Amino acid sequence: MKRIHISIFIAIAVSAWSGALVWPQDAHGDRITVSWSDPSRPGLLKVNLIQGGITVKTHSGNNVIVEGRSRGGNNRRPAPPDAGGLRRIDGSASGLVVEESNNVISVATQSFSRFVDLDIQVPSKTSLNLKTMNGGNIVIEGVDGEIEVTNMNGGVTLNNISGSVVAHSMNGKVVASLRQATANKPMAFTSMNGNIDVTLPPSLKANMKMRTDNGEIYSDFDIQIRPSNGPTTTDNRSRGGPFRVELDKNILGAVNGGGPDFDLRTLNGNIYIRKGTQ
Repeated sequence: MKRIHISIFIAIAVSAWSGALVWPQDAHGDRITVSWSDPSRPGLLKVNLIQGGITVKTHSGNNVIVEGRSRGGNNRRPAPPDAGGLRRIDGSASGLVVEESNNVISVATQSFSRFVDLDIQVPSKTSLNLKTMNGGNIVIEGVDGEIEVTNMNGGVTLNNISGSVVAHSMNGKVVASLRQATANKPMAFTSMNGNIDVTLPPSLKANMKMRTDNGEIYSDFDIQIRPSNGPTTTDNRSRGGPFRVELDKNILGAVNGGGPDFDLRTLNGNIYIRKGTQ
């Protein structure tokens, strides 16, 4: 297991670590290079942020490069009265914590209030599990793998992706472009408050489950609409409860004859299902 914790005392120990990582720090932020336990097989990158954005791109190397830059703390907090006109000093240290074990690299930060933006480079065949809460977007470009992303207060953008995707934003749009989809793998693109805009391979075979409560659905695929599921009934009258009938609000359809389930859902927004070019 390799654990990289950005701090002065641990940097001394890290410098003797037989080439497992490189850690320079300058006015532009922190940069860590980490190798996989087994570079011959694809790895998994896991990132969990409270404040900040995440950008992941591919490179030709077999390692992972993590760059973190602090935005200088919480700029909304006013100077205390006893500062007496002194200027606040904002450092660039990101407080990164990086850990590698059995081809899984985990990235986090030590601060819950400081905004830290991450720029990460990975081999093209890498699976991703990314989460952030506030103050930034998640952007992924060119990755081939199993991708799972969650952003509570920001958007999700996936460009030129190959593999499978589960993407969710609570308050932001989800935009995804897949050049190739893993066969027989279900996917999901969901938001609470934002549009869903996906571009899929023209030969894709999928069963679509689509729903927007306050918006419209558009597509240039020939989607064969299928009957919705029948009503769901619940009878609790024998226990003094109500008798309830609920109709499914999802629109069901098949693309190219059907295949794995694709869930496209938003509460407030439109859904766009675009046919890519190959």
